[in-house]
Amino acid sequence: MESAFAGCGRRMEPAAGGRGGGSSSSSSEGGAAGGTRKQLLDLPWEDVLFPHILSCLPLKQLLILQRVSKAFQTLIQLYLTNMRCFDSNQVGPHIPKAAFCTLLKDNECLQQLLLQNCSDWLSDKELLPVIGQNHHLLQVDLNGCAQLSRHALVAISLSCPNLRQLSLAHCEWVDSLSLRSLADHCKELESLDLTACRQLKDEAICYLAQRCRRLKSLSLAVNANVGDTAVEEVAKACPELEHLDLTGCLRVKNNSIRTVAEYCPKLRTLKVKHCHDVVESSLSVLRSRGVELDVEPPLQRALVLLQDVVGFAPFINLQI
Repeated sequence: MESAFAGCGRRMEPAAGGRGGGSSSSSSEGGAAGGTRKQLLDLPWEDVLFPHILSCLPLKQLLILQRVSKAFQTLIQLYLTNMRCFDSNQVGPHIPKAAFCTLLKDNECLQQLLLQNCSDWLSDKELLPVIGQNHHLLQVDLNGCAQLSRHALVAISLSCPNLRQLSLAHCEWVDSLSLRSLADHCKELESLDLTACRQLKDEAICYLAQRCRRLKSLSLAVNANVGDTAVEEVAKACPELEHLDLTGCLRVKNNSIRTVAEYCPKLRTLKVKHCHDVVESSLSVLRSRGVELDVEPPLQRALVLLQDVVGFAPFINLQI
């Protein structure tokens, strides 16, 4: 990498206020007249390099690129300060805690913060400063970040009023009070993943649904405390709902599924696997509307079972 960019790094840091020699037409014309060979860093940084080149490179490569020269280090640091998306997947599975704090310490422009690979070390101490200085966040993914506390969700709700997507899957620290804070301050939410947030009960989900009426995608999966009361309130309060995941919600029964069918005309997918009290009588209406379900119709399930037993499925005319 260093040898590949060695020629590009000969140029020193740009003049004050220029942020890239290419932004100065007079210097460019003078260089061309003198026959000076143009370098990559002569291109305008914020107008060309940032949006059209650096934005196409994974973050891990950008961190390597800053080793080429002092000029490249300045370029990458300025880019990180103005970066719109931080995705821990681009850095690798074991990003050092100190590196995370250094990368984002000056950034106030983030719109996406995806930290699903930071569950081993991410705590409130590292996350809260980043959340506190980024008020334009639209998407936050904390999937599996078990070392955080309810203060993280409260901070998100207070700092990110325009939040659209939030994943809190497998974050068992999410409780009713922190979810209420989210519902009170983030009313633009469209997608929320509460998979395995086992502290939450019907009352908290109802409160959320009544205030976040723009929800299009909601997961309440793997929560034995969620029952018909919560599902019915979600259905009635969120008419824009398109995706609902109730996998493993053992207290959900047919009545709430019928309410979903009645009040959610835009529903596209419904997951009810392992909801043992949800049967075809309530699912058939959704199935007839073309809603994608994760459980097969009874006849199809019987054929699969028969195939497992005898090793093949006999020909049956399903149109009969």
